[in-house]
Parts: sequence; C-alpha cells; structure tokens
Amino acid sequence: MMRKAYLTLIYLFFYIPILVLIVYSVNDSQYSLLWHGFSWEWYGALFSDTDLWIATWHSFYLGIAAATIATLIGMLAAVSLYRYRFFGRHFLNALVFILILSPDIVSGASLLILFTFFRVPLGFFSLLLAHISLCIPFVIVTVYSRLVSFDKNIFEAAKDLGATDWVIFLRIIFPLLLPALFAGWLLSFTLSLDDVIISYFVAGPEFPILPLTIYSMVRSGINPEINALCTVLFAVTLIFVVSAQLALRKKS
Repeated sequence: MMRKAYLTLIYLFFYIPILVLIVYSVNDSQYSLLWHGFSWEWYGALFSDTDLWIATWHSFYLGIAAATIATLIGMLAAVSLYRYRFFGRHFLNALVFILILSPDIVSGASLLILFTFFRVPLGFFSLLLAHISLCIPFVIVTVYSRLVSFDKNIFEAAKDLGATDWVIFLRIIFPLLLPALFAGWLLSFTLSLDDVIISYFVAGPEFPILPLTIYSMVRSGINPEINALCTVLFAVTLIFVVSAQLALRKKS
C-alpha cells in the first residue's frame, strides 16, 4: 500500500504541472490565472505565428543533425574503447564522464571562446558543433554499457572463422548495438532540443531556435501561446511513446 501511495505521489509531482499547462492553454485569458472559459484562441495564434514555427523547424533540424552525427561518432568511440587496448584508454574513458558532469555554463563559455578564437561565425554551424559535443559523451556511455554486456566469445569465434574486424563490426557488433544506438539517438535529440545554456552562448541572431525563443518570451511574461506550443510538443511525444510501446508489445 505504501509503495503505491509513494509512486502515486511521485507521478502526481511530475504530471500535475503538465496538466496545469494544458488547462491554461485553453483558458480564455492572456494574463489572469483564473479560469475565464474554454477557448482555442491560443492554438490559433500559435499556428499563425510564423516566427515561432521557424524556430521550431530550426530546432528539429538542428536536433536531428546533431543527434545523427553524435550517434555515429559516439558509436565508433565506444567500440574503440571497448575493443582495443591503447595508451591512455582509461584516461579517455574517465574524460567522458567528466564531460557529462561538467556544468553547461562552463561548456558554453569555453565553446564561445573557442569559436571566437578560430573566428567561427555564430549560427547554425556553431550550434551544430556545440550540440554534437554535448551529446557525444551520453552516446558513448549508452553504447558502451551495451557493449560490456556482450559475450566476448562471440568475437573470438568470428575471428576463428576468418572474419576481419570490419566484418565483425558490420555483421555482429552493429546489429546487436541497434537498440542502444536508437536510445542514444533519442537521448541526443532530446538534449539538443531542450538545451538553453550552451545554445545561449553560441547561437547567432540569424538562426533562432525554439528553446531560446521560448526563454525570451517567458522573460517578458508567460504567454498562453507558449502553453499551447508545449501542449502540442507533449502530445507529439506522447503519441511516439504510445506507438513505440504498442509496437514492442505487438512484436513480443
């Protein structure tokens, strides 16, 4: 009984703010926190706000590109750390966790100094490099945790049958890593889509992204249009999660 009550309190703590956000997205008032009636006004304003949708498209485009590149690089790095023995391997493995634990404000400031030193223009390219560097450590940890669960005798058996390292990677390692790669990609996409601090340092005025746009709107007061946008994003996420669960259940 206590477990159920505890879990109920935890889930209420997580989902009540989201429920409040959804309710206020259909409230017929811009500034009042009192209920003034049901209205789709803010969804109409949302879908007619061109600037906000441009920022949303930029964020999705940036997140897909950063997640894909980071997953590819992180996969190769994790396989190298797992399969090969070389000088400094343990040190490099420790550096991955240092990057994960490092505050975002430190990463953002250091990347800004780096881009300024090499005269990299702030915009899509600087954001892409920053988000890739943010996501790679998380991909490495996700993929590496999958690799250590493998039976190493599989690789030895493949070598005994004459398989090269490239064949072992393509025919054995890569298929077994697909769930971890998918999880790493989703995590990277989420990190890129939600990042504010690092993006604040390296973003340029010519490539607006959704987190910084919402941040600038919130500083001048919470607009119900933001509630409508967050509700749409939550609904899309919910649809993806439910579809994935149904697909897994059907497969099992």
